[in-house]
Amino acid sequence: MKYRLLTKEQLEELHAEFSKFLATQQIDAKEWKSIKMENPTVADEELAIFSDVVWEDVLTKTSFLDHISENHMNLFECSETEISRIYIKLNDVTKSFLKSEDFKWFVKNPFHTSIEYFKATKKYDSDRNLELFKLIELGSVISKGELYSSISQLID
Repeated sequence: MKYRLLTKEQLEELHAEFSKFLATQQIDAKEWKSIKMENPTVADEELAIFSDVVWEDVLTKTSFLDHISENHMNLFECSETEISRIYIKLNDVTKSFLKSEDFKWFVKNPFHTSIEYFKATKKYDSDRNLELFKLIELGSVISKGELYSSISQLID
């Protein structure tokens, strides 16, 4: 398995897609129930294959990731060959990027002395999608890139 199994909630959301996936393997609903009961190892393998297919599709379409914590923000732009990162450090420990009023303060005061910016770009060390998956597993979320684009224009 390249990634990880989808959660039960994710699988429930993708029920229709999973049914189509099984159909491509010539497995109908009745046969799937039988496989789950009589051969759970095969059922687990099918779920693993489906999970990898879904993750691969999602990660291939991913262009931006955000990871926001109390005093740090990591914003990533993920091209095909390299990843660009904007790192923002909030040195004022009385404020938090996770608090709405503090985030609004940050937006209004982006050049305050308590805020540091760093920007870098690097080629992927290994498989692009695996690197993005690792970032997601560490807490990054897929985004549309609005924050990355805004901050990038601000500091360039």
